[in-house]
Amino acid sequence: MSTANADNTWINTVKGQDPAVLTQARQIIAANIYCTLSTCSAAGWPWASPLFFAYNPNWHLYWSSAIASRHSQNLAQNQGRAAIAIYSTQAGEGKGQGLYLSGVAGELPPDQVDAVMQALFQRAGGDPPQRTAADYRDASPRRFYRFQPAAAWITGARLAVGNQLVDTKIELSLVDLRR
Repeated sequence: MSTANADNTWINTVKGQDPAVLTQARQIIAANIYCTLSTCSAAGWPWASPLFFAYNPNWHLYWSSAIASRHSQNLAQNQGRAAIAIYSTQAGEGKGQGLYLSGVAGELPPDQVDAVMQALFQRAGGDPPQRTAADYRDASPRRFYRFQPAAAWITGARLAVGNQLVDTKIELSLVDLRR
């Protein structure tokens, strides 16, 4: 375990179980309804997609997308490998706090669609659309997706190095986040 430095790519591995840091991570995911999903094509071309999302206590993230969209195709072609960033765009420069997640994503099994639909509609607020789980099966152009994180980080302190400030991250314990 170490504090953030150039040798460990500015990742703090000491504070990842700190209750205050874990609380801050939980507040970020709860306060933001959009994330940026990053995928990569089989040929290595990156793609970033803003998504409206819901999540569960296991920190699985859910969204609905068109099957033919670039990010959905990238997931299908690249074993579901993905990364997600969650952050507020309202914070001033140097004041922002973000979550960084790395893991895998793919289509949600049909038997879980109804529960996830309800979670997404509830998170969106207002009157839920007049759709059912059947509207996302068979010939439908859209599906629900689930992201399962394998690793997580939160924005750490900015460190002065000479006359520069270096952004750091704190590696989080997923086990402790899920408690």
